Formats: sequence, C-alpha cells, structure tokens
Amino acid sequence: MEHVPHLAGGPAGPQLSERQRKHLRGLAHALKPVVRLGNAGLTPAVLAETARALEDHELIKVKAPGGDRAARDALFAALARDTGSALVHRIGNVAVLYRPHAELPRILIPDR
Repeated sequence: MEHVPHLAGGPAGPQLSERQRKHLRGLAHALKPVVRLGNAGLTPAVLAETARALEDHELIKVKAPGGDRAARDALFAALARDTGSALVHRIGNVAVLYRPHAELPRILIPDR
C-alpha cells in the first residue's frame, strides 16, 4: 500500500489509524468505482459528483486514467482534500475515499 500524505489548504478529512484503514479497505474490496476521472482532471463537476457520492455512500472507489503515477497520486490527494475525505488506499489507478456522514454515519469503524 502506498500512503499519500494529506495536502494542506482544504478541509481536513477524517484522521484514520492503520487499524481503521485496514477495516475500510476490507469493506471497499467488493465495491466498484462510482467516480471516473477523465483527462480533464479535477473539474468542478467531478468534485461535485465525488462529494455527492461520499454523502450517499461514505466509502467510494474512484478510478483515474492511467499514466504518470506522481500526477495520479497528486490528483487523488487533491480530490480527498477538496472533498474533506480521507484517502484510505490507493492501488494502481483506483483510490478509496472515506468521509462519514455528518448526521447519520452508516459505516461503523473500530476505535483507534
């Protein structure tokens, strides 16, 4: 697993322990990507769709186009930062994002 550090400047996502990340990775394993990034990158429409998907599901997979690994990592980190979510995991061109619902969290994660 590759860890992408949180970038400063946006709303901070939830801070997760390694145990919590492992639990969320297990839950995300069977998920299909619900957001697909195009060559245009992070457009306002992509940010809005990702935020809506996080609001609906809390835990989502995002797929980016292949290509430069560093650029893809930066794209995933920026997406997490701009949506206030945590980048749980990244493998290849798929990332897992998590943001608990503000009023009614549906996913129970273990304590730190």
